[in-house]
This record gives sequence, structure tokens and C-alpha cells, in this order.
Amino acid sequence: MVEREGIERPDVLSDILDFLASSVSSLTNPTNIANTLNSTKKANVNPKTVSSYLEYLKNAFLISEAKRWDIKGKRYFQYPNKYYYTDIGLRNARVNFRQFDPGHIMENILYNELIIQGYSGVIYG
Repeated sequence: MVEREGIERPDVLSDILDFLASSVSSLTNPTNIANTLNSTKKANVNPKTVSSYLEYLKNAFLISEAKRWDIKGKRYFQYPNKYYYTDIGLRNARVNFRQFDPGHIMENILYNELIIQGYSGVIYG
């Protein structure tokens, strides 16, 4: 993926994967991810780069994005969204099996199953 997409900062891509693995099924956005990486890793990355890398990860079927639907406004919220790993085993390997959060892991598994069953992956709220 690094070669195909021409990713200039594979370290940032790795940090994004780690962040998503640690916060699976939590509401987040590219700005939040960039701020976290900048404060903890001194990565000096902007939200636009994070957004591009998230698109690459979605296109590679490593993660899925669940958009939120505003029932009153009848439109999608721009942010925050939830991100799920398409394979929970890859997520567990990413965190080296050290982080066990049954609630979030179960939500990830259920989301994946609903997608397989043909649901849209939209969160209403």
C-alpha cells in the first residue's frame, strides 16, 4: 500500500493504524487523530494527511467507516465517525493482543456481521 499510494510517511500510517486499533468503535475524526499523534508522537502531521491515509486504509479494506446520519437534519454528519477493523484478528495482532476491551471488540464484530448481511453501515443518531 505504501508503494501503490505513494505514502511519504509510513510511520504516520503505522501510528494511525495503532490509534484506530486502540480506539476501535469510538467516535473520532482526522483532526482528533492528528492532534493525538502530534501531542504523543511529535509526528507533525496535519488532518488532511490523516484523512488521505484513512481513505487509503478504507480502499485497502483494512478498516471500515461508519457514517452518522442526522435524523432531524436528514443528512450525514461530517464528523465524528466510527472506524472498525474489517478483520478483528488483524486489530488484535496490531495491538499485540495486549488490549482486551470486550464491548468495543463485540461492537466491531457485530458491525462487520451487519455489513456482511447487507446493512448500510450508517449509524442513526
